[in-house]
Amino acid sequence: MGFLDRLKAGLAKTAKVLSTDVRDLFKREGRLVDDEFLAELRAALVKTDMGPAAAEAIVVDVDTRLRSRVVEPKTVLDSIRTQLFERLRPAEAGLATAASGPTVILVTGVNGSGKTTSIAKLARLFTREGKRVVLGAGDTFRAAAVEQLAMWAGRVGAEIVRGETGSDPASVAHRAVARALEGGFDICIVDTAGRLQTQSNLMQELGKIRRVIAKQIPDAPHETLLVIDATAGQNALSQAKGFREAAACTGIVLAKLDGSARGGVIVPVAEQFGLPVKFVGLGEGADDLEPFSPDQFLEALLSGALAEA
Repeated sequence: MGFLDRLKAGLAKTAKVLSTDVRDLFKREGRLVDDEFLAELRAALVKTDMGPAAAEAIVVDVDTRLRSRVVEPKTVLDSIRTQLFERLRPAEAGLATAASGPTVILVTGVNGSGKTTSIAKLARLFTREGKRVVLGAGDTFRAAAVEQLAMWAGRVGAEIVRGETGSDPASVAHRAVARALEGGFDICIVDTAGRLQTQSNLMQELGKIRRVIAKQIPDAPHETLLVIDATAGQNALSQAKGFREAAACTGIVLAKLDGSARGGVIVPVAEQFGLPVKFVGLGEGADDLEPFSPDQFLEALLSGALAEA
């Protein structure tokens, strides 16, 4: 399947909830936009986890433009698309790359967020483009994470640099970047520990990793990506904010977007973190990661409902 088809499949649960709930507001031909209708619309929107701010913006738009008019589902869906696009457009940004030499990408996130798998998918994305990739297994305190990354490296055609369990993550990062330089690699992706501990400890560790990388390539890391689980609750999101601040993150990888009927979470995530969404993960396969596009996201979310309206 092409990316749009996979995105539609990944968002199918969310799209069905949104489409069904919006269309259920119209139990007869058209519906008068009044307080009762607006309250029901607000409740339907919040169910997709798009967040109260986005839901309220849509309700205000419908209220302002259409109050006391009889409207059809398509009119409301068009408002949803317009308002969500305005909120997601600033979240779109391409990947920063090195002007010359290897591009270094640091990846961080809470344990269980899909960090290791996302790194593998990133590597696969680059190897599909013909780029040579080396991975640094910097989550040295979890042997299982290192083994999982090594397995994925073999599958996607990337090289891997690893250290002993419990060894200094910065030394692994140093060796990975050194290997990228000496081996003429295009991309170096460095994993980091997924434990939060105290924020000060995390900041010290990530700061050290950034310094050893910058000593070898002054403008690196070129990207620091924060992996967030799209199915996570508010507690996981608040933990992820600790990583965002400690690691000076430059973008988000939203993993497991296909995992629930709450795909709308991409909206509050982009707004709360103030970071562009660089990639979205749509499944368990190596190829199930793609650059984020607001246009394609909204087409996948709303095309079926708009076609029926």
